[in-house]
Amino acid sequence: MNGIHDLGGMHGMGAVVTEENEPPFHHEWERRAFSFFASLFVGGHFNVDMFRHAIERMNPAHYLEESYYEHWMHAFETLLLEKGVITLDELSGAVKPVIAAAETPVLRQEMVQAVVTTGASARVDVDVPASFRVGDRVRAKNINPRGHTRLPRYVRDKIGTIVIDHGVFVTPDTVAHGLGEHPQHVYSVSFAATELWGDNAPPKDTVRIDLWDDYLEAL
Repeated sequence: MNGIHDLGGMHGMGAVVTEENEPPFHHEWERRAFSFFASLFVGGHFNVDMFRHAIERMNPAHYLEESYYEHWMHAFETLLLEKGVITLDELSGAVKPVIAAAETPVLRQEMVQAVVTTGASARVDVDVPASFRVGDRVRAKNINPRGHTRLPRYVRDKIGTIVIDHGVFVTPDTVAHGLGEHPQHVYSVSFAATELWGDNAPPKDTVRIDLWDDYLEAL
């Protein structure tokens, strides 16, 4: 979707400020917010792309004003409310929360490392034919979906070259909306900086973007 979250190539956002020796978390609540993702994911309350889409649906002004883990908390609250896992009264603390059903999957200590280090990988072991091969020149489709997509605005209608076939993954555009996995190949596509940004871009620079079969068309 064409929301404020898709900032690639936008001007006026100021310099990217880096922090020397930046810690993983600046506040204890951020550490706790990080732990929520693994617990709620294993609990089956959402998948990664549902989570991303919830962030994309934030009020644009709030998205720009709030910090990284505040985005996460917004997504948790949005999805758990939408799915009926919690109520507004529970969220506000007006009533005590209802204990989860006994059959709800629970994150166990031995599962934490795998969930955190793999990032809840969307790779699937399905034999799906590839539409393209390494070395093929392709064009990113010029599409503007109202729902979730991993195709950035700044790359649409641009020409690049496939340099890696990563294998088969579920499709973000469908799983974010509960429409099935629709497995397909994902490729690393190399774009010349001048193709993306024009003649003022450094002539030798390239940008690599991972793109799904459905995002590409042959030349």
